[in-house]
Amino acid sequence: MDPDGTRPPRSPLATVISAHASLLETAGDAVRRAGRLDERLGDMAGVEVGQTPSEVVYRENKLELHRYEPVTETQHEVPILVVYALINRPYILDLQRDRSVVRRLLEAGHDVYLIDWQEPSRLDRSLGVHDYVDRYIDNCVDFVREESGRESINVLGYCMGGTLAAIYAALYPEKVNALGLLATGLYFDDTGGVLEEWGDADYYDPRSVTAAYGNVPGEFLDVGFALMDPVSNYLSKYVRLAERLENEDFVENFARMETWLGDSVDVAGTVYAEFLEDVYQRNALYENELTVDGEAVDVQNIDMPLLQIVGTYDHLVPPAASTPFNDVVGSDDVTTIEYPTGHVGLAMSRSTHSDVWPEVAEWFLDQTPHPGLADVIAEGVERILGVDIETDVTVGDAGEVEIAIATGEGTLAREVVPHDARAVEQFLEDVLDVDIGLDLGAEGIAVSVGTTDGVETTVVGNVGEALRAEVEEAIDEVDIAATYDLEDVSGIGPTYADRLRDAGIESPSALARAESRTVAEAARASERLASGWIADARELVGTDGTAQTE
Repeated sequence: MDPDGTRPPRSPLATVISAHASLLETAGDAVRRAGRLDERLGDMAGVEVGQTPSEVVYRENKLELHRYEPVTETQHEVPILVVYALINRPYILDLQRDRSVVRRLLEAGHDVYLIDWQEPSRLDRSLGVHDYVDRYIDNCVDFVREESGRESINVLGYCMGGTLAAIYAALYPEKVNALGLLATGLYFDDTGGVLEEWGDADYYDPRSVTAAYGNVPGEFLDVGFALMDPVSNYLSKYVRLAERLENEDFVENFARMETWLGDSVDVAGTVYAEFLEDVYQRNALYENELTVDGEAVDVQNIDMPLLQIVGTYDHLVPPAASTPFNDVVGSDDVTTIEYPTGHVGLAMSRSTHSDVWPEVAEWFLDQTPHPGLADVIAEGVERILGVDIETDVTVGDAGEVEIAIATGEGTLAREVVPHDARAVEQFLEDVLDVDIGLDLGAEGIAVSVGTTDGVETTVVGNVGEALRAEVEEAIDEVDIAATYDLEDVSGIGPTYADRLRDAGIESPSALARAESRTVAEAARASERLASGWIADARELVGTDGTAQTE
């Protein structure tokens, strides 16, 4: 620096030397990276994708239905069927261990199935939307329903597979428990999407392509998608690769993506043309004007819980091509997750797997119906005795449940009781003349029923931790209550106790739930005295007939 603080002029020679040094450094970096090229090319050729173990459990034509091996000790009762797109291979959802949608769902305890369409042959060119929805998807859904024993299952569709899944849910709502749509095109009316512009009926006739090729070649689709962002797809990404050749993880991730992008499959000609004409050009699904094989696809039938997962920077299916669909479906339980990533990034970016997929897995778990305490007891007794027991928590006050017991000959009893284990058990025991017990097991809640023929036990699964804790507390309280006799209630001696037992009031727990008039009549005592006994019994075993544990 000069005394006045200014920098002295740089000599021309120094500038030349500095530039030369910088050039040499850049050239040296390039030489070092080039020296790693052969090694990295070998690494790229050896990358593996789709490594989560699975078994093909159903086949139809080219279609393969995969069921993935669980990674948790137990699985949720309602399985998830993933409906993949007809374009490219489905292992983008299982690209690598730490970027696998399939694995995230498995790790959350879901039972995961996935449809791999494979590549259609020339004989498949006439397959249309009807074939894929009414035959293939429906047959896969029925297979999973039968395997799981569920009347309805969860469905997750990706891209074009999501659109097919939405059509399916509108046609077969009774078979879909919850519907998730990932990067799914559902609305095409000036959304700003490039595909919408290119597919406009004024510029593009899909029938001209199918007339020329039969099935639409995968390479034709690949080039079209790449040209949507030619600088990035044909130049920028290779520059980034050259700059990061020494980063082994980056090179392997790059190779996996390139493997998937280059592993294209053809699309059956008829389904391609129908999809472009009806969904893109006519916007018929959103407008509720779509028909499949002559049957109206009424989107108001999509009345199950709906989840949309969209990418803010998705240039293939922007959020505006997905979220308006939420306003026309019949469901009032709609959730949207929008995340700052692109179309493919929703499936495989590191941040998406950290921030989005745990939330998606939890959402599907929340849609799984978990039985309440009365449901568990009722289901166990139903299995063992063969009677029909219905429970309804919407009848009565908060904390009460209506229980109805019926056989083939008609209704035996119907009553509103407190929604706790002892009250439910007591009602069922009194009506059916049995002894009922509860216990906790690794697979669920064990319900035992004792009759004159002995004791039989069944295990009811699919119970959450909250219910397990409630049952555990109920078991403890029942054990405590069982230590008391009627004679432990103040004012009840042997004579009154015998009269109460003859009337079916055999314990302080039963006394605590009884009405004073009933107790007075049974014991042949005053109602005032009976009220005192009931109050004392409640002090012993709890105000609702369960034991005080303090």
